[in-house]
Amino acid sequence: MKARKIASVIGCRLRRFYCTRMQAIHFNGNELHAVSRRRPRPRRGEAVVRVNLAGICSTDLEIAKGYMEFTGIPGHEFIGTVVSSPVERLVGSRVVGEINVPCGTCSLCRRGLEKHCASRSVLGISGRDGAFAEYLTLPAANLHEVPPEVSDEEAVFTEPLAAACEIPERAGIDSGSTVAVLGDGRLAAQVLAMKARNVTVFGISAAKLAVIRKFGVCSRDASETARFVKRFDVVVECTGSPEGLPAAVELVTPRGTIVLKSTCAGKLAWNTAGIVIDEVTIVGSRCGPFDAALRLLERKEVKVRKLLTAVYTFEKWREAFKHARRRESFKVCIRMS
Repeated sequence: MKARKIASVIGCRLRRFYCTRMQAIHFNGNELHAVSRRRPRPRRGEAVVRVNLAGICSTDLEIAKGYMEFTGIPGHEFIGTVVSSPVERLVGSRVVGEINVPCGTCSLCRRGLEKHCASRSVLGISGRDGAFAEYLTLPAANLHEVPPEVSDEEAVFTEPLAAACEIPERAGIDSGSTVAVLGDGRLAAQVLAMKARNVTVFGISAAKLAVIRKFGVCSRDASETARFVKRFDVVVECTGSPEGLPAAVELVTPRGTIVLKSTCAGKLAWNTAGIVIDEVTIVGSRCGPFDAALRLLERKEVKVRKLLTAVYTFEKWREAFKHARRRESFKVCIRMS
């Protein structure tokens, strides 16, 4: 009887231990590796989200090279289910989440510039563990319910699509603008084509360019850029490479605008005289409106299904990252739960 009681106590403690643990992908500053971690505990105002699907993006790949000097659990593109929340109606809902968590009290926050708060944390990028885990926490105010018409495989594109929706506003693009997109630009191209009649994507992957053409957007090999020097009012730089900005300067018209989207760990050593001489405006563009992105997904006005390259289970996360690094890959996801 005594041995059975001891075994029962040990069993209860083990169950409690495993019920409070989760699996995750951790970056220690040098490499990614799988870990077992205690589930995150929500702070005041925060919800706990069980991650269904997490997308690997170019920023995650750059973090693995040292971008932002981040250590912790990366990942910021996700769709999940709320398991606890101070807002009761959210519990059980499928959600996506805005990645910036501001202080809410500084001068920038009071001016409505919360995503630029100097004290902010950023999901999976700066000061806050991210979505390559079974569970994450975010303020309930950051969460957006996903319409039933939008599948998990579509909803995982919400964050990058929201970022694409920000571009026309930052650059003042209208129907008469001539626009070039350098790099994949698969979501940006579709959003920009709704605003401007003349949009051209320049890339280096024939397979990716073929997919973009199916969206009705003109696409060309990057080797052809020499034919289009100083031809575009707006150039959107999405290459993920330090060489992207100098290439954009070659294409933009005098007094034109470059929208800089790339985040990369590499350093840029380059003569900026062309920007000064041609009086070029460079605009940084990062996060965008989630509501607008979800509406586009709900109405199927932006096609994302063809951009889902592969979905891996957590156990095959290393293969997922290898696949995401291939030139022909669009979006590779990991099923966390």
